[in-house]
Amino acid sequence: MDGKQTYRELSTRYGLSKKTIQKRLDAITVEQPIIDPRATVVVMDTIYFGRTFGVMVFRDVERKKNIYWRIVRHETIKDYMDGIQYLQKCGWDITAIVCDGKRGIFKAFGNIPIQMCQFHQVAIITRYLTKKPRLEASKELKNISQLLTQTDKESFIGLLNDWHHKWENFLKEKTIREPIKKWNYTHKRLRSAYRSLKTNLPFLWTWYDNPELKIPNTTNSLEGIFSSLKTKLRVHAGLKIQRKIKAINQILSAN
Repeated sequence: MDGKQTYRELSTRYGLSKKTIQKRLDAITVEQPIIDPRATVVVMDTIYFGRTFGVMVFRDVERKKNIYWRIVRHETIKDYMDGIQYLQKCGWDITAIVCDGKRGIFKAFGNIPIQMCQFHQVAIITRYLTKKPRLEASKELKNISQLLTQTDKESFIGLLNDWHHKWENFLKEKTIREPIKKWNYTHKRLRSAYRSLKTNLPFLWTWYDNPELKIPNTTNSLEGIFSSLKTKLRVHAGLKIQRKIKAINQILSAN
């Protein structure tokens, strides 16, 4: 259909009042699609709509289909675990998971291989170092992080290790706080950025270590869905929450 499908457009098209359009839309029930379960890599992430609620989505990578989603107040490890367990009970064989690397998630799914989205890791580094870092060490680490999606595992680890060897003493610099004589690390945000990369490193290359599983290295397949979802709902900014959720269910079921 053409147009933005606003109440006004629908009222004009069908010759009905706005209230009648709302009542008929409210009467519609949107259910999640029933998809034959199989072995698949699942990409999962959460999108928020203001501070009210978010939608946690699980997507079949190969079929490019949303296979399950749930409304959440906050993004929690338990919600992700419940979602994966639900899919497994429905017969899905989850061969691998791609996610944003939320703290604690790497230990939540037993032996299922987990790939952290490399773009999310780059975003974490940028948050610590800013888009235009001033320190030379920060500039170099930021440049290395941006190679994450463009190089192979061995080259990246080599670059990271070389950087750490070069700047190891710089990272250890301390600032004394007078007069209490307590100290803290001078370059705390730089240390945090490096520690994030080092800690997540085993999960940034799961796709590389398991080529037979055909794991994507990012959550991009969901980012496109989320962007489209935001764009479509922006047109209907005045929707009540329940109507907005119904619209979300309809959009996700079609993708």
